[in-house]
Amino acid sequence: MDARQQRGMVIAATQKLVQKGKVWLVPSQSGPGRYTVSADDDCPYCSCLDHETTNAPCKHIFAVRIVQGREHHKDGSFTDTKTMTFEQKKTYRKVDQPIWDHCQMVEKARFQELLFDLLKGIVEPVRKIIGGRVPNPYRDQIFAAAFKVYSTVSLRRFNCDLVDARAKGYLSKDIHPVKIGAFMEAKELTPMLESLILQSSLPLRHCETTFAPDSSGFSTSRFVRWFDEKYGTERSGRAFVKAHVMTGTKTNIVTAIIIDKETTPDCPQFKPLVEATAKNFTVREVSADKAYLSRENLELVHNLGGTAFIPFKVNSVPGEAGTLWEKMFSYFQFRRDDFLKFYHKRSLVETTFSMVKAKFGDSVRSRSDIAMKNEVLLKFLCHNICCLIAAQAELGIEPIFWGEKATMPATQEASVTQAPVDLWDNDFRFSD
Repeated sequence: MDARQQRGMVIAATQKLVQKGKVWLVPSQSGPGRYTVSADDDCPYCSCLDHETTNAPCKHIFAVRIVQGREHHKDGSFTDTKTMTFEQKKTYRKVDQPIWDHCQMVEKARFQELLFDLLKGIVEPVRKIIGGRVPNPYRDQIFAAAFKVYSTVSLRRFNCDLVDARAKGYLSKDIHPVKIGAFMEAKELTPMLESLILQSSLPLRHCETTFAPDSSGFSTSRFVRWFDEKYGTERSGRAFVKAHVMTGTKTNIVTAIIIDKETTPDCPQFKPLVEATAKNFTVREVSADKAYLSRENLELVHNLGGTAFIPFKVNSVPGEAGTLWEKMFSYFQFRRDDFLKFYHKRSLVETTFSMVKAKFGDSVRSRSDIAMKNEVLLKFLCHNICCLIAAQAELGIEPIFWGEKATMPATQEASVTQAPVDLWDNDFRFSD
């Protein structure tokens, strides 16, 4: 049961639904208004924004279906008859259980191997040492920090894993676990981690052609206060680190990432995310929500040889005839079902965030701004390596990072010459 069905059950249990002929009037939960609902199985309809945007049964339609399924008795009681409609039936990709079990059993050992291999590409800079101890190499610092984030345990409990990694040759010297906190404070690691995330996605560049951007926050230990202009009151809550990512829709690999302030809007981040992805991948489709809607973003993907499927807002207008904006607007208005088939691929970026937060935590333990940013980057680096482990088992792809083939990026000319999707070809032509 999804969230809309749960909310529909709440409406059916707490609100009074009135039937007017073939339609129902459902009270709004957020205001004094009411929505007109037709719960027909073949062609359901609701006047709410959620149904108009997704063209799928909303909570009001589910509420009406629940009320229609009630069988009233003379004593005042009633019985709910629950039926599953076609819209509620979902099909999922069947997981090959032996392969999944094997991935989980060898993941920790394989993670260390791939991380060590990935860090071979880091060129150690020449650092002047004036007295004191010799600093740890950046390879050791990133390996220890990434392995610690992967383990999700505290620094003191992580000591045994550090000893094992040193015995296997993944570390060049012994490292005290407390020093990992100091490693994350180094601002020099930030560009290295961003580069490693991009490099870790290259083995899958031949598999991914459709992408989806989005942003999500990771909570911190800081508390902030702000004045709510809408309600005229002061509010407080935890601060968070905001991550803007571009992810592949087949393997959930992260191809580009930007860590910025929590107040940073999403739309301006679309261009750097797409351009960073297009340097190594062929971009054929980009599915994003309404926050990324702009003429510049649509034209950016089109110039790269792909198509951006971004739904239009309620106040959007067609614009000039013959433009890309007008073409996509007409496609969205008159071929909504076809459009949503491409658009709903953006749900997989939510899956990526869910994978990262469920496995490596939805919050950061660091206190300083640099350390919090590096910790979030490490989470996505660990996620990419885990995606490679699964892809190696399922697709037979060997993750070679620094070989001749792996270091050769896809040329920009190859992406530009890719034929864009023609929305009015035989597959999308209006029916008579």
